[in-house]
Amino acid sequence: MSGPRPGWSDQEVEETVGNLLRDGLVLATAVVIIGAVIYLVRHGGEEPEYRIFHGVPPDLRGLAGELDDAGDWRGRGFIQLGLLMLLATPVARVVFSVVAFTMQRDRLYVLVTLLVLAVLLYSIVGGYV
Repeated sequence: MSGPRPGWSDQEVEETVGNLLRDGLVLATAVVIIGAVIYLVRHGGEEPEYRIFHGVPPDLRGLAGELDDAGDWRGRGFIQLGLLMLLATPVARVVFSVVAFTMQRDRLYVLVTLLVLAVLLYSIVGGYV
């Protein structure tokens, strides 16, 4: 079956995906840099304790804690949030692709992209469920 597909053109989808990935990377990088600057200003002069292992603080073990810490302008919260945003960027790209392929009525690509999304989500949260 030839002819134009309904929905977005392939070029529009490619441009939007490219913009999504670029903007997500830039935003995540900016958040991590802000967090690094805040952290270094507050803790840059501290002497490290190599004899004692300090794991991740309890308040940074979940999204709510990361958002709270970032809201309180704590460097670690910003860094964690930026890394989470970096991780979410390719997931957002795959979700957008599912929507775009659905609008183009391309069932095979929708199916394949949903499979990719399932693998991505399982790799991210599969161990926590």
